[in-house]
Amino acid sequence: MQICEQITEKKNGLGIDFLVFFSHVKLKPWEQKSSPFLALNFVKKNTTKLRVRYGETDQMGVVYYGNYAQFLEQGRTEWLRELGFSYKWMEENNVQLPVTHLSIDFKYPARYDDLIYVTTTLRKIPTFKIEFDYEIHNEEGQLLVTAMTTLCFINTTTKKLMKAPSYLIEKLSES
Repeated sequence: MQICEQITEKKNGLGIDFLVFFSHVKLKPWEQKSSPFLALNFVKKNTTKLRVRYGETDQMGVVYYGNYAQFLEQGRTEWLRELGFSYKWMEENNVQLPVTHLSIDFKYPARYDDLIYVTTTLRKIPTFKIEFDYEIHNEEGQLLVTAMTTLCFINTTTKKLMKAPSYLIEKLSES
Protein backbone atom coordinates (compact mmCIF):
# COMPACT_ATOMS: atom_id res chain seq x y z
CA MET A 1 0.00 0.00 0.00
CA GLN A 2 1.50 3.31 -1.00
CA ILE A 3 0.08 6.22 0.98
CA CYS A 4 2.52 8.85 -0.20
CA GLU A 5 5.52 9.30 -2.39
CA GLN A 6 8.61 11.11 -1.20
CA ILE A 7 10.34 13.25 -3.80
CA THR A 8 13.73 14.80 -3.08
CA GLU A 9 14.92 17.79 -5.06
CA LYS A 10 18.51 18.93 -4.66
CA LYS A 11 19.39 22.59 -5.12
CA ASN A 12 22.61 24.27 -4.01
CA GLY A 13 23.67 21.04 -2.34
CA LEU A 14 20.59 20.94 -0.12
CA GLY A 15 18.02 18.17 -0.26
CA ILE A 16 14.41 19.31 -0.04
CA ASP A 17 11.82 16.61 0.57
CA PHE A 18 8.32 16.83 -0.84
CA LEU A 19 5.61 14.34 -0.02
CA VAL A 20 2.79 13.65 -2.45
CA PHE A 21 -0.26 12.18 -0.69
CA PHE A 22 -2.76 9.74 -2.13
CA SER A 23 -6.10 10.62 -0.56
CA HIS A 24 -7.85 7.40 -1.62
CA VAL A 25 -5.69 5.21 0.64
CA LYS A 26 -6.99 4.32 4.13
CA LEU A 27 -4.41 3.82 6.85
CA LYS A 28 -4.51 0.92 9.27
CA PRO A 29 -4.58 2.02 12.95
CA TRP A 30 -0.87 1.28 13.52
CA GLU A 31 0.13 3.16 10.36
CA GLN A 32 -1.60 6.30 11.62
CA LYS A 33 0.76 6.43 14.60
CA SER A 34 3.98 5.84 12.68
CA SER A 35 3.28 6.70 9.07
CA PRO A 36 6.23 7.82 6.95
CA PHE A 37 4.78 11.26 6.27
CA LEU A 38 4.69 12.35 9.91
CA ALA A 39 8.30 13.53 9.70
CA LEU A 40 10.14 15.04 6.77
CA ASN A 41 13.44 13.43 7.64
CA PHE A 42 15.07 10.32 6.23
CA VAL A 43 12.71 7.35 6.42
CA LYS A 44 12.87 4.14 4.42
CA LYS A 45 9.99 1.90 5.42
CA ASN A 46 8.29 -1.22 4.09
CA THR A 47 5.38 -3.29 5.38
CA THR A 48 5.21 -7.00 4.59
CA LYS A 49 2.02 -9.00 5.10
CA LEU A 50 2.40 -12.61 6.29
CA ARG A 51 0.04 -15.34 7.45
CA VAL A 52 1.15 -17.41 10.44
CA ARG A 53 1.51 -21.05 9.39
CA TYR A 54 0.68 -24.02 11.59
CA GLY A 55 4.31 -25.18 11.69
CA GLU A 56 5.37 -21.81 13.16
CA THR A 57 3.29 -22.34 16.30
CA ASP A 58 3.55 -24.44 19.44
CA GLN A 59 0.91 -26.79 20.88
CA MET A 60 -1.08 -23.80 22.15
CA GLY A 61 -1.32 -22.29 18.65
CA VAL A 62 1.03 -19.43 19.61
CA VAL A 63 3.96 -18.47 17.38
CA TYR A 64 7.15 -20.03 18.76
CA TYR A 65 9.47 -17.19 19.78
CA GLY A 66 12.34 -18.37 17.55
CA ASN A 67 10.22 -17.88 14.44
CA TYR A 68 10.06 -14.10 14.88
CA ALA A 69 13.65 -13.84 13.62
CA GLN A 70 12.42 -15.38 10.34
CA PHE A 71 9.56 -12.86 10.15
CA LEU A 72 12.11 -10.06 10.56
CA GLU A 73 14.25 -11.59 7.82
CA GLN A 74 11.24 -11.65 5.50
CA GLY A 75 10.65 -7.98 6.30
CA ARG A 76 14.29 -7.10 5.50
CA THR A 77 14.24 -9.14 2.31
CA GLU A 78 11.10 -7.39 1.07
CA TRP A 79 12.49 -3.99 2.13
CA LEU A 80 15.57 -4.65 0.01
CA ARG A 81 13.51 -6.03 -2.90
CA GLU A 82 11.32 -2.90 -2.91
CA LEU A 83 14.51 -0.88 -3.20
CA GLY A 84 15.39 -2.89 -6.32
CA PHE A 85 17.83 -5.48 -4.97
CA SER A 86 17.68 -8.98 -3.52
CA TYR A 87 19.89 -10.86 -1.08
CA LYS A 88 20.58 -13.34 -3.86
CA TRP A 89 21.67 -10.59 -6.28
CA MET A 90 23.88 -8.98 -3.62
CA GLU A 91 25.53 -12.32 -2.82
CA GLU A 92 26.12 -12.90 -6.54
CA ASN A 93 27.80 -9.47 -6.51
CA ASN A 94 30.16 -10.34 -3.66
CA VAL A 95 28.23 -8.96 -0.66
CA GLN A 96 26.99 -10.91 2.35
CA LEU A 97 24.88 -9.49 5.20
CA PRO A 98 25.24 -11.52 8.41
CA VAL A 99 23.19 -10.46 11.43
CA THR A 100 25.44 -9.24 14.24
CA HIS A 101 22.75 -8.10 16.68
CA LEU A 102 19.10 -9.01 17.25
CA SER A 103 16.84 -7.60 19.94
CA ILE A 104 13.13 -8.47 20.29
CA ASP A 105 10.51 -7.23 22.75
CA PHE A 106 7.39 -9.38 22.88
CA LYS A 107 4.14 -7.58 23.72
CA TYR A 108 1.37 -10.00 22.66
CA PRO A 109 1.44 -13.37 20.88
CA ALA A 110 0.68 -13.99 17.24
CA ARG A 111 -1.39 -17.12 16.68
CA TYR A 112 -1.96 -19.71 14.00
CA ASP A 113 -3.64 -18.30 10.86
CA ASP A 114 -3.27 -14.66 11.99
CA LEU A 115 -2.42 -12.09 9.35
CA ILE A 116 0.57 -10.15 10.61
CA TYR A 117 2.24 -7.04 9.25
CA VAL A 118 6.00 -6.66 9.60
CA THR A 119 7.01 -3.01 9.27
CA THR A 120 10.73 -2.69 8.54
CA THR A 121 12.36 0.73 8.90
CA LEU A 122 15.93 1.65 8.05
CA ARG A 123 17.44 3.57 10.98
CA LYS A 124 20.01 5.60 9.04
CA ILE A 125 22.16 5.55 5.92
CA PRO A 126 24.36 2.43 6.18
CA THR A 127 28.12 2.55 6.62
CA PHE A 128 29.89 -0.72 7.38
CA LYS A 129 26.67 -1.88 9.00
CA ILE A 130 22.97 -1.49 8.36
CA GLU A 131 20.40 -1.17 11.15
CA PHE A 132 16.67 -1.83 11.04
CA ASP A 133 13.78 -1.28 13.44
CA TYR A 134 10.67 -3.44 13.23
CA GLU A 135 7.12 -3.50 14.44
CA ILE A 136 4.84 -6.49 14.01
CA HIS A 137 1.09 -5.88 14.24
CA ASN A 138 -1.87 -8.18 13.84
CA GLU A 139 -4.80 -7.49 11.54
CA GLU A 140 -6.57 -5.50 14.26
CA GLY A 141 -3.57 -3.19 14.53
CA GLN A 142 -2.41 -4.49 17.91
CA LEU A 143 1.35 -4.14 18.40
CA LEU A 144 2.74 -7.64 18.98
CA VAL A 145 6.50 -7.16 18.75
CA THR A 146 9.14 -4.46 18.47
CA ALA A 147 12.61 -5.46 17.33
CA MET A 148 15.95 -4.22 16.06
CA THR A 149 18.67 -5.86 13.98
CA THR A 150 22.17 -4.88 12.95
CA LEU A 151 23.82 -6.51 9.95
CA CYS A 152 27.31 -5.88 8.59
CA PHE A 153 28.56 -5.90 5.02
CA ILE A 154 31.07 -8.66 4.30
CA ASN A 155 33.02 -9.15 1.06
CA THR A 156 32.21 -12.72 -0.05
CA THR A 157 35.70 -13.33 -1.47
CA THR A 158 37.89 -11.87 1.28
CA LYS A 159 35.44 -12.54 4.14
CA LYS A 160 36.34 -9.07 5.46
CA LEU A 161 34.21 -6.17 6.58
CA MET A 162 33.44 -3.71 3.79
CA LYS A 163 31.59 -0.43 3.31
CA ALA A 164 27.99 -0.51 2.16
CA PRO A 165 27.96 -0.98 -1.62
CA SER A 166 27.79 2.26 -3.59
CA TYR A 167 24.72 1.07 -5.56
CA LEU A 168 22.80 0.77 -2.28
CA ILE A 169 23.89 4.19 -1.00
CA GLU A 170 23.02 5.79 -4.37
CA LYS A 171 19.56 4.20 -4.39
CA LEU A 172 18.89 5.37 -0.84
CA SER A 173 20.04 8.89 -1.74
CA GLU A 174 17.67 9.03 -4.74
CA SER A 175 14.43 8.84 -2.87
